[in-house]
Amino acid sequence: MLSITSQYLARYRRLAGDRSDTLLPVTGAQRRFVLVRSLDPAGRPDLVPMFFAFPHGTVDPGRLRAAARRLAARHTALRSRVGVVRGTPVLNVPADPDVSVTRPGLLPGESAADAIRRALSSWDAQGPAMRLFLVDDEEREEDILAVVLDHAACDGRSLARIVDELGSAYDEDDPAALTAPEETHAELAAYWDAVLGQLAAEERAETPEAAAYWADRLRALDTHAPAPRPARVPEGARPSGAAQARLPAHDGGGLSFPRLLDACRSATRELYGTDRAVPLGYPWGGRPAGAEPVVGCFLNTLVFPVDTGRGPGPGPEGTADAWWDDLDRADVPFDAVVTAVRSTGSRWTGGLDGLLTVDDDTRRPPLKMAGVEGREIHVDGRPVRAPFALSVTQGAEIRLRMVWDRAVLDDETAHRALDALTHALHPSDPTVR
Repeated sequence: MLSITSQYLARYRRLAGDRSDTLLPVTGAQRRFVLVRSLDPAGRPDLVPMFFAFPHGTVDPGRLRAAARRLAARHTALRSRVGVVRGTPVLNVPADPDVSVTRPGLLPGESAADAIRRALSSWDAQGPAMRLFLVDDEEREEDILAVVLDHAACDGRSLARIVDELGSAYDEDDPAALTAPEETHAELAAYWDAVLGQLAAEERAETPEAAAYWADRLRALDTHAPAPRPARVPEGARPSGAAQARLPAHDGGGLSFPRLLDACRSATRELYGTDRAVPLGYPWGGRPAGAEPVVGCFLNTLVFPVDTGRGPGPGPEGTADAWWDDLDRADVPFDAVVTAVRSTGSRWTGGLDGLLTVDDDTRRPPLKMAGVEGREIHVDGRPVRAPFALSVTQGAEIRLRMVWDRAVLDDETAHRALDALTHALHPSDPTVR
């Protein structure tokens, strides 16, 4: 029987032939985002936003628009959009760069953050994969720049490069100068090769043994998410809550990933009780061996079944052993894993009860425009794809940031979960904000 990746490639080739410069195949990671969008009643895409505050008047809108267009022209994934043609996910590559820069005005009584949230809530899934929003924050005398990408076009490993190149394009003598055709063609060829290399790795990984492993590993998963609880949310409150904690990074060292996974058990027990296995998703992987470091979406989403049982957990060592076994099958694409689990009779559709991401702030350069460094900020209150998402940023200190869907989790429970997580990672008194 053909693997899911083999079936996908066969459908793609019937649609576009062996090679097309306008209709490209997508990776397993991109297929996951198409799946998630199809499961969402509103058809919402997953978005990756970055927000930067600049002193008022720093950013020239015309120059920003030219720089964004130049950046999109340089990278296949940024000037394209993921779509579905005859039931087959593909990447549509337009002849001209497809990017937008808008300046949302403030409605009466709105803050700059409100305007950004309103702009993102009206995101059209059929529009450009990269969009920039520039909002005047008159109260703080700042300009807020939002650089927002469709997650199907960009994974976390591309963000640093996008930030760096956007600033460089803005500082060009002529940011509107067109990218040379030969440069565009060379990048397209490199992107093509990277995608085909990724699909080849996924095809090799989809063995009957790997499918049986994931079916057994995740067979305890049943429904895709907990039923919504009666929310104790003030009228007019935003759809998501947020909280953060800071921990010391001893001797400059960070937290190991297995230790984070093990500590998540404390949080999920508070959130969901003690009688379920919680599917916790996290990104893992990279570009295939030998591929150029192109901008795109290549990181697979792995699922760790967090046991919230009443007894003591496996501990960091036991969690690490299970995690290492998972990484041996990390190239199996997400949709193939879901199919394998459902073959056991599970009703799990691929939804995740939680998301975990880890970043190193030393690898993410600040956005600089005309020599002015933007201050990265958060804009809370946006819809959350999973009931909760935890981001961990490691550097001079460890910053934990948790957001949650208030239609599923109430604020009091979410704060208890973050407290339990920080205590599991650092039993002394952390700074929670």
